[in-house]
Amino acid sequence: MNHLFADTANLKEIIQANEMGAIQGVTTNPSIIAKEPKGSFDEIIKKLAEYCGYEKLSLSVEVFATEYEQIIRQASEIYEKYIDTCPELYVKIPVGFDELRAIRVCSKKGIKINATICYSEQQLQLCASAGAKYISLFYCRLRQHGGDVQRAIRRAKSYIHSNDLETKLICGSIRTQQDVSDAWEFGADIVTTGLNVINEMVEHPKTTESYEGFNKDFSNWIG
Repeated sequence: MNHLFADTANLKEIIQANEMGAIQGVTTNPSIIAKEPKGSFDEIIKKLAEYCGYEKLSLSVEVFATEYEQIIRQASEIYEKYIDTCPELYVKIPVGFDELRAIRVCSKKGIKINATICYSEQQLQLCASAGAKYISLFYCRLRQHGGDVQRAIRRAKSYIHSNDLETKLICGSIRTQQDVSDAWEFGADIVTTGLNVINEMVEHPKTTESYEGFNKDFSNWIG
């Protein structure tokens, strides 16, 4: 089953996408959080967790700590604070040497991890082995730098299946509606993107033209 997530921390955007029935989850990162008005990190995450929990949406929240012990501590704090509010809470940890160790430790503690900022199938495979429940490929950024996104997805998914791992592959850094469909076709379990791309998926100029034509014809007939 393919899912679509909204890559935003803006609650109004999340509500808009969810009310269309378009999304099954939400992903955030420090850059996305920084787009919101300055305030409390905890207050933003609390509102997102409350909404996503009530609507039964997945929510991924990324640590902003960069040291091994701090990553584990912060991941644990985020998870313990919001898991009761949002049962489908995932903590995002970027891939890296110490980060992989942290992913493994947190996973063993029962924290659902979304391993992120992956640019290669090898990174995806290692994160899956470390216990991450979600592994996130930066799809368009990898392609922009000459990477083969289809091969990365295919090999990562093959690795997951061969090792009987309970890991879902997310494609992020999605820039167009075609990227969404391509990523699903290539094997992504989940695609996460901004509301602008989700809206692009809904609209088509010929649909608008036809809709207006139908209404005009009917108005002339009934009028």
